[in-house]
Amino acid sequence: MPEVIIQLNQLVKILYEKDYFGYIDTAYQYTDNIYDFIFEIPNNPYKKAYNNKLGAYFSSYKANRNTTWYVSFDVSDSKFIVQNITNNHSADYAYIISLIK
Repeated sequence: MPEVIIQLNQLVKILYEKDYFGYIDTAYQYTDNIYDFIFEIPNNPYKKAYNNKLGAYFSSYKANRNTTWYVSFDVSDSKFIVQNITNNHSADYAYIISLIK
């Protein structure tokens, strides 16, 4: 999970520096919501991925009307191991969606 935390902290910086959010606190809250969603995956419905290259399962989180986040993961010994996080604005979105949906 440390890698996920590092990536989400980098996301805060990107969101703020590219003016997606006018306040750093708002960017932190946005990424905290993604983080919270990831921890709730075991308690919510998720789907089997079409291709397990990025994980055997995936779940989606609609952050707002324009952005959906996709988290792909594996399950081993009742542990959920995040393999990839992307959203529908990512350059690799089409490729990743072809693997999971």
